[in-house]
Amino acid sequence: MSEAIEVNFDGLIGPTHNYGGLSLGNLASDKNRGDVSNPREAALQGLEKMRMMIRAGLTQGVLPPQPRPNPWVFIDTRLLGNRTAFDAGRDIPLAAKTVPKLLVAAFSASPMWTANAATVSPSADTEDGVLKLTTANLSTMFHRSFEHEYTAETLRQIFKVGSTVPAGDVFPALHTHADYADEGAANHVRLCASHGDSGVELFVYGRLAGESTHGFPARQTLEACQAIARGHGLRDSRTVFARQSRTAIEAGAFHNDVVCVGCLDTLFFHEHAFEDTDGTLEAVRRAGEGLFDLQPVMVPDAEVPLADAISSYLFNSQLLQMPGEDRLVLVAPTETRDTPSTARYCESLVAGNGPIGRVQYVDVRQSMRNGGGPACLRLRVVLTPPELNAVHDGVILDEAKIDRLQEVVRLTYRDSLAPADLADPDFAVEAMEAYEAIMSALDLKSLA
Repeated sequence: MSEAIEVNFDGLIGPTHNYGGLSLGNLASDKNRGDVSNPREAALQGLEKMRMMIRAGLTQGVLPPQPRPNPWVFIDTRLLGNRTAFDAGRDIPLAAKTVPKLLVAAFSASPMWTANAATVSPSADTEDGVLKLTTANLSTMFHRSFEHEYTAETLRQIFKVGSTVPAGDVFPALHTHADYADEGAANHVRLCASHGDSGVELFVYGRLAGESTHGFPARQTLEACQAIARGHGLRDSRTVFARQSRTAIEAGAFHNDVVCVGCLDTLFFHEHAFEDTDGTLEAVRRAGEGLFDLQPVMVPDAEVPLADAISSYLFNSQLLQMPGEDRLVLVAPTETRDTPSTARYCESLVAGNGPIGRVQYVDVRQSMRNGGGPACLRLRVVLTPPELNAVHDGVILDEAKIDRLQEVVRLTYRDSLAPADLADPDFAVEAMEAYEAIMSALDLKSLA
């Protein structure tokens, strides 16, 4: 066993946070389409969640937003003809007049949900003993398919790829064909006895390559999961591929992390999370033999209907090992507390003697209204002490750094953003100024 800790890298919500309703299958995103958002409140809520983690004694990181508007949305769709130079004053009004959907996509703040940034395998699991991150291609949703190049470059900076002592390897996204659709860590769970031990990596997919499905899209393919496992050098005997329940996808569980979350030896999931629950649990048990004894916590549909689980984001919570506590802590959104069935379930959960001993509620309502809960906002990375020392220091937070970021947010973010505001070229300039200020505060190189 090597000494290691789990670091949560939360996405800092960007200044263009808006309710564009671009994500098919995400019920909250669609429900609030066109509403007025509050980017300032959204970012401050996220930063306060990060502060809460630091005060609990955890190591907390942050990933910056991406430059917005994203010029490649316009360039790659030939909105600008054959021009490759974007000019906000000229091209924002053009997009608003001719193809307004492109305008909303270009301003999307969806990189805030860093559970979709990459799939992560710690050094304890990989063949060569090196931390691996594969950037997600996010090819299913048009507005997110433009993220991966910016994401990969950001991760390379943070994990110092190319330096004399990098923290790990960062791989580019898989080919952006539908057969290799990949949504990152939102469809991946790592189980282990302790973070530094070798573990079992559970990949959850919604469809096979070439398989047609009706209704909401299944965003992760088995072939993408298998490619990532090969690229990370994972042991076949310690890797499990499980199919997500079509029932869950059709109900609005667009990622597995809407109906399932795990930590250490505990898998917390809804009755309808997997197509074959018994087979999935047995496969994980076999893969973990000699490493840990799986502690499954299945929530029956009779106690928490699937619709309530999805609307409350009970499972899109952070399941954490808190310092000084002998049972795991579930960091859930306040919507879980406010939904009667999930509130009752959480009370009975902690009253028992199972592996989850406490539920802590956090307000991330701005993110929730766009379809992302506490788990969507973070990328989990298990790091050994030398790997943590190699990570770019500017993104490992303390309260003083959070104070500085909150000052930037208060100075540069709007407290109200309506859909019509995206058509104003001055807002594009304003958003880029906010982005540059954040990158400067984190001591990162601008990608604009």
